[in-house]
Amino acid sequence: MSILKIENYTKTYGGNKKACDNVCLSVESGDIFGFIGHNGAGKSTTIRAVVGVMDFDEGTIEIDGHDVRKEALECKKVTAYIPDNPDLYENLTGIQYLNFIADAFGISRKEREEKITDYAKRFGIADALKSLISSYSHGMKQKVAIIGALIHSPKLLVMDEPFVGLDPQAAFTLKEIMHEMCENGSAVFFSTHVLDVAERLCNKIAIIKKGRIIANGKVEELIGEKTLEEVFLEAVKDE
Repeated sequence: MSILKIENYTKTYGGNKKACDNVCLSVESGDIFGFIGHNGAGKSTTIRAVVGVMDFDEGTIEIDGHDVRKEALECKKVTAYIPDNPDLYENLTGIQYLNFIADAFGISRKEREEKITDYAKRFGIADALKSLISSYSHGMKQKVAIIGALIHSPKLLVMDEPFVGLDPQAAFTLKEIMHEMCENGSAVFFSTHVLDVAERLCNKIAIIKKGRIIANGKVEELIGEKTLEEVFLEAVKDE
């Protein structure tokens, strides 16, 4: 079943510059789907359209069968988004922020306590949750943003460069959680520049170049005997 379906998505800037042109891809239940391309290729533009923070000109985007423009609330109920630079409420403590997110999704006291305790322990920030977010490092803010994204058990986790700024242990923990989510029928869609991570972690990838998808499918079928780095550099060599 498609958790995320993008059909003929087109986004134009300034009246004539197409940031994304006729983008089509499908993310199924259980997929860890990597979205790769150079800076300015259209990755973040597509991701922002998927999560409903950017409108677009043509095409449709559906999450769990719901149109992101016509049924925005239904989409947001089952989606979590972690941008490349999480913007959290600096005047709240970590635990206050997480409880705020849990309140927004109607998560019970028992469920939120269990999840926050588990994830905070796994990311090594349990002792820091009583401190103000303004005192956190970038990596700690990212960990809190990840916990906040996971608190309502989303069907679709969307991330923009999620491993930038994470220490090796936190990156390993996030990969574990991604696998756990997909084993339970959810899906992950994320952009990354770290091609060796994408090759090992993802079962599917799409390569975007100058706003157009130039490769899309199962990792082993796309790369064959090559590495993902070799396939990617060959695909975008004319840029």
